[in-house]
Amino acid sequence: MKVTEHIKNANGNTLFSFEILPPLKGQNVQSIFDNIDPLMEFKPPFIDVTYHREEYVYKELENGLLQKKVVKKRPGTVGICAAIQNKYRVDAIPHILCGGFTKEDTENFLIDLDFLGIDNVMALRGDAVKTETYFKAEKEGHHYASELVTQISDLNKGTYLDEDLLNSSCTNFCVGVAAYPEKHMEAPSLDSDIHFLKKKIKNGAQYIVTQMFFDNNRYFEFVEKCRRESITVPIVPGLKPIATKKQLNLIPHRFHVDLPEDLILEVVKCQNNEQVRQLGIEWCVQQSKELQKAGIPVLHYYSMGKSDNIKAIASQVF
Repeated sequence: MKVTEHIKNANGNTLFSFEILPPLKGQNVQSIFDNIDPLMEFKPPFIDVTYHREEYVYKELENGLLQKKVVKKRPGTVGICAAIQNKYRVDAIPHILCGGFTKEDTENFLIDLDFLGIDNVMALRGDAVKTETYFKAEKEGHHYASELVTQISDLNKGTYLDEDLLNSSCTNFCVGVAAYPEKHMEAPSLDSDIHFLKKKIKNGAQYIVTQMFFDNNRYFEFVEKCRRESITVPIVPGLKPIATKKQLNLIPHRFHVDLPEDLILEVVKCQNNEQVRQLGIEWCVQQSKELQKAGIPVLHYYSMGKSDNIKAIASQVF
């Protein structure tokens, strides 16, 4: 079932969803199930599975030269989605990126997903590889998420890259895209960011999931700006509980998200990470309850491969 259909069928109730990481190469799928199992009591209608592109590492050879090697530390997104749908009978949403994909790769990826009965995809540009300052598209790939959305929409209309195909079948994907209440780190302004978000919706995206935020006012203001720009699709808030003192520096640096001063001061007072973890749960519970009271259709949690914090929050909210 499509995400938009889940929201419509909820009849105003707030749904619970979450996002997981594929396991590191060498681990098996049971590690995923172990983190999903505790959250199934909250009846998630769908679960997102991230996609991790390749990285480049350099190995020094005996002659002193460096050999460039491509590695993928977290493969398995498609297989995990199939396993989730088979085991739990809930919709799995794979993330699909511009980075690391040619248009042909993207088409084949989407065909595989269609054959597996996957109804939803999250279309993202993706980050630059660690060895590059700025994002660089594949030679025959997409530069922007809006272009990726267009290709998915074309496939939904039966338009393939090979225009000579006859009697082509249509896919039927519901397309989600990302948004940033505090703007994307590469955007010159929030208004310009919303301009390009609007383009993704025009090209066929049907719902939005936001980057994490820790001040609900940022989300509410962002939604208001989007509505003024005639963006009418559901805007799902992304939430993550802070869990360690280290994240006071890590989150703003890596995700370009501001932390409220009140939260910072309370974390600084904590004597250990267990106290930070409990504070993070309490803060996220309050965020969740306020959003729920406002009638937000879905609360989406970034679990980062761990379910204990998310279960503690969900047990007080849902």
